[in-house]
Amino acid sequence: MKDFKKYYILPAPPDEVYLALTNPATIQLWTGEPAVMSTEPNSEFSLWGDSIIGRNLEFEEGKKIVQEWYFGEQVEPSIVTIKLHEHKQGTSLELKHTNIPDEEYEDICSGWDDSYIASLIDFY
Repeated sequence: MKDFKKYYILPAPPDEVYLALTNPATIQLWTGEPAVMSTEPNSEFSLWGDSIIGRNLEFEEGKKIVQEWYFGEQVEPSIVTIKLHEHKQGTSLELKHTNIPDEEYEDICSGWDDSYIASLIDFY
């Protein structure tokens, strides 16, 4: 199991980025795929046509999202924590993804950079 942590700058204020990450209609706009998402703790979510599925754990409006991402029969949960901070260029997005299965690590890291965050930046 490996962890991934990185910071990204997005050209929009934290409240807008939070909405883009939590509103299913907005998620569909920047991913191009149907999304199932709710800000209710313990609700299930699905992004990119079920490519990413999991459970929402915690929300702090405009500031923080914590999710468990599912990877089959994993002993320890894989947790994604996104923190949004005001930045002079918009938002500093702090991403921490823990307990990524070793065999998935490279794909997950490139997915964060090349798909998830890149699509979000392109949206703005």
